[in-house]
Amino acid sequence: MNKEQLFEHIKRKQSFLCIGLDTDIKKIPQHLLVEEDPLFAFNKAIIDATAACCVAYKPNLAFYESLGVVGMSAFEKTVAYLREHYPDQFIIADAKRGDIGNTSGMYARSFFEHVRVDAVTVAPYMGEDSVKPFLVYPGGWVILLALTSNGGAQDFQMTELADGSRLFEKVLKTSREWATDERLMYVVGATQARMLLDVRRLVPDHFLLVPGVGAQGGSLQEVVRYGMNDRCGLLVNSSRAVIYADSGRDFARAAGKEAYVIQQEMACCLRERGIIPVKS
Repeated sequence: MNKEQLFEHIKRKQSFLCIGLDTDIKKIPQHLLVEEDPLFAFNKAIIDATAACCVAYKPNLAFYESLGVVGMSAFEKTVAYLREHYPDQFIIADAKRGDIGNTSGMYARSFFEHVRVDAVTVAPYMGEDSVKPFLVYPGGWVILLALTSNGGAQDFQMTELADGSRLFEKVLKTSREWATDERLMYVVGATQARMLLDVRRLVPDHFLLVPGVGAQGGSLQEVVRYGMNDRCGLLVNSSRAVIYADSGRDFARAAGKEAYVIQQEMACCLRERGIIPVKS
C-alpha cells in the first residue's frame, strides 16, 4: 500500500486508528481457550468487529513469538485473514528488528516475502546498513523508532549532542537520506505529544505511528494538535483499550464499540483540520 492509498483510506473511513493486536494468551477470554487456535480466534473476532473503524492493524510479534511455532502460526493466519477479507487494511509487523545487513535481510525477507505485511518497525541504533535491507522491497515500509513513549526513552533518545541537537533528532535527520516519505515512517509515542512539534520541524510530510493513546495515558487531542499535517500524517495506535475492553463472551462487540468511539473522535479531528468535509 502506498502513501496516497493510505491517505484515501483515512479519508474514506474518517479514521486514522491503528489497532494493536497485542494478543496475550493469559488475557483473552477463557472460553476461547478450547479453540484449536485461541490467539487466531481472538484476533479474527476483534478484526471482524473493528475493521470498519480503523485503517491499520499492528500485531506485536512478542506476543506470538512467546508461544513458539503455535504463536507464529496464529500471527501468519491473522495476516492472511486480513489480506483475504480486509485488503484495505495497512498491516504493521511490530517486530522492532535491526541487525547487521545480512541478518536484517533475512528479517525483511520473512516479513515482506513470506508473511506479506505492509510495514515493519525497525530499530535505528545500528545505522543505515541495518535498515536498508527492509527498503529493497517495492511497496514495503520501514517504521523507524524515533521517540518512544516508555520511561527509559530518556536514557538515550534525549541525549544532547555536541551541536545542541538531541539523539532522536539525529535519527530523524540522518534517516531522511535513506528513503522518502513514501517508504519511511517514524514511531513517536503519544506521551511525548508536545515533542511532536520538534519532530514535525524535521519530518513535516512523513507519516508517524503514534502508540500510547488509551491505556498508556496519551492524549489523542494533543497528538492531533502537535502532529497532524494537511494529509493527516498520523496512525494512532490503541491496543489494550480496544482489544481488552471486555473479557467475557461479548469481548468483540465491546472492542467494536470502543473502536467506534475513537473513530468518531478522529472524524471530528479530521473535519476540524479540513481533511474531510464538515457534515452538512
